[in-house]
Amino acid sequence: MEVQDLLGALFNILLVVVIMAAMLSAGFTTTFANLGRVLSRVGLVALVLVTALVIRPLVGWGIAELFSLAVPAYIALIIVATIPGAPLGVIFVMKAKGDVVTGATFQVLLALVASFTFAPTANFIIEAANLGEEITLPVWDLIKTIAFLQILPFTVGLLIRHFSEKTALDWNGFAKKITGPGLLAIIVLALLGSWQMLIDLIGDRVLLAGIVFTVAMIAIGYFLSLGERGTRTATALIEPNANAGPAFAAVAIAFNNEPAILGALTALIFIGIVITAPIAVWLGKDDEDQQASEPTGEMAEGAPSS
Repeated sequence: MEVQDLLGALFNILLVVVIMAAMLSAGFTTTFANLGRVLSRVGLVALVLVTALVIRPLVGWGIAELFSLAVPAYIALIIVATIPGAPLGVIFVMKAKGDVVTGATFQVLLALVASFTFAPTANFIIEAANLGEEITLPVWDLIKTIAFLQILPFTVGLLIRHFSEKTALDWNGFAKKITGPGLLAIIVLALLGSWQMLIDLIGDRVLLAGIVFTVAMIAIGYFLSLGERGTRTATALIEPNANAGPAFAAVAIAFNNEPAILGALTALIFIGIVITAPIAVWLGKDDEDQQASEPTGEMAEGAPSS
């Protein structure tokens, strides 16, 4: 077996393990009460779903056309745009001091729903863009694989949390130890498998396209929302980044880890994280400054009346 084949096999095995561990962890930290509380806000749920599943793919498609991306980069951006629900989104919400419960619940919801919507949406855009007669996605294979890898472990984790919170929280520690290093290993393997393509992307339009996409989705997620600042911050920061595990799995299943697509996808995911992180920190700092400028209850009561 050649080194490239060995790396590819290890990459695919890690994908399965990391995706299942991440969704198992999501189940361990989710309760039916939190799900019910967030999902009862029907207007907010509708806006988040429309933004993530309709507007997000259209924005990605528009940016790919605007920057006249090469076919591999074009496909990578469409994959990024059609797979919402990145677990990192919750970390960004925490950094920004947003509504973490709302952010975490919507992150899980988007990841689960996108298991079914990603493949047909991405395939429709790719075919409509006329990227090539032979370029198409195995829609049913992708739905079966990604839905199985995400929905089954999440359901198991959710049920364990419901019947034994202590067991769920204990096991979650183990699942998180797999998810973090595992995702890092996947990115490293992706880099090893496509490093030449990544070097070629330096200065390429795909990086600028990734920046524009990320900023646009943060803005859209914030303004197409309902409620107070914390809720809007949560809906903004769960929108821009792709769910990396299923995204890499899609390239593995549909394109046999084609280095050009894998390289562009890795670059776009990396750019999304690099751009979102400082924005989240800035939003958190801005929130602190606003709170500091507001008078406390005692100060307000003691203030002289005009």
